Amino acid sequence: MNLYKKIFPDKKSRWRTVAVFLIAVMTGLGLFMSKEASLVSYMSDDPLACVNCHVMTPVYNSWMHSSHRQWAACNDCHVPHNNVFNKYYFKAKDGLFHSSVFTLRAEPEVMFMREESQEVVQNNCIRCHVQQVTQTKFDGWIEDHAKNRTERQCWSCHQEVPHGTVHGISTIKNNIAPIPTDTEKTVIPGWLEKEMQTK
Repeated sequence: MNLYKKIFPDKKSRWRTVAVFLIAVMTGLGLFMSKEASLVSYMSDDPLACVNCHVMTPVYNSWMHSSHRQWAACNDCHVPHNNVFNKYYFKAKDGLFHSSVFTLRAEPEVMFMREESQEVVQNNCIRCHVQQVTQTKFDGWIEDHAKNRTERQCWSCHQEVPHGTVHGISTIKNNIAPIPTDTEKTVIPGWLEKEMQTK
């Protein structure tokens, strides 16, 4: 007790030391969690950032097999493009919601977009496909198509774009890990390749 009083002669210095220690611990934990969660990767437009949450692997894989892969990445469809501030605000807000759901292991087997996300995706569909939406050549043979083109959601007809028909997180092919973007190269696990060479 005598040594303690020599090191911390008054209560202020004791509380200051405890406060500095707690701030250092919280800062260290925050930096560690940021690195473990690959926080900086979410600022990019790289589709692999979405696979940081393993639950998104089937969705990523279905996109990899779609025609949209050549033209649009995740953020092209799922983030607003009206201004840069709105883009990053939406990413942060949506990302915090997703991370809280995935951290609590509360994700549903089949994922659906929330209303706010649906509006963003619809606007991005129209942004990219404005010529198809505004064409009048379909008026004669698709009933009410001219009237409903911008009023209904695009995926009410185009249900398989770009994630296919199956939306369950455990029912999509190649669910174990993301398929590499280099589709020329075949990925064979080391143990299987060794087994194939011995036979």
